[in-house]
Amino acid sequence: RLALILAMHVSSSVDAADDQLQRAGVARALIDPAVEAAFFISPDPVSLLVFEWSGRYRQQVLLDWQTITTAEDLFRAAQAIGRSTRMGDDFPTAMGYALGYASTQFARVPDCESRTIDLAGDGVNNEGFGPASAYAAFPFDGVTVNGLVVQTTDDEDAITLPAYFRSEVIRGPGAFTEIANGFADYENAMRRKLLRELTSMMLGGAPQSVAPKG
Repeated sequence: RLALILAMHVSSSVDAADDQLQRAGVARALIDPAVEAAFFISPDPVSLLVFEWSGRYRQQVLLDWQTITTAEDLFRAAQAIGRSTRMGDDFPTAMGYALGYASTQFARVPDCESRTIDLAGDGVNNEGFGPASAYAAFPFDGVTVNGLVVQTTDDEDAITLPAYFRSEVIRGPGAFTEIANGFADYENAMRRKLLRELTSMMLGGAPQSVAPKG
């Protein structure tokens, strides 16, 4: 029912500790009991792909398309992400390239009811073309783009970053932005976002607000 791409941001603004929080956060969010239940809320499965991105030509698949049909599939996917390592730590933020790369990955997944890209980031585009150019040049028909904004206390874009994601990044009916208050909050934000994406179609098409666990 859904082809879902998670795009993890690993540019030079993400240090080693934050990178580990991000990978562990995605892994733990995927096997959260509520998220697991949402994956299997319908007999129609979800296909998942996860990649990391930074500079223009720095995209690396961490989990290639995996159709999640059992809890074991979901656990293995989470394990692969949790055990992954970044390809580099000294590259800028080429957001348009990441979006373009993500859009082309849908050509390798079977037909589905919905296609969604989750783009995470802790800053604005600062290399190459931006999101608008990506949307004009790459195949985005029928694709929803949601955003996960990571706000950090030392980020000069902290005040404007959510607005940037809302105006420049998210795309499609029902698209939304989730905010993590630093990488320590990444798991919570990812869990909230996954719950909205996995249940929105079953609840009439409009993304639903889901209270965080705890």
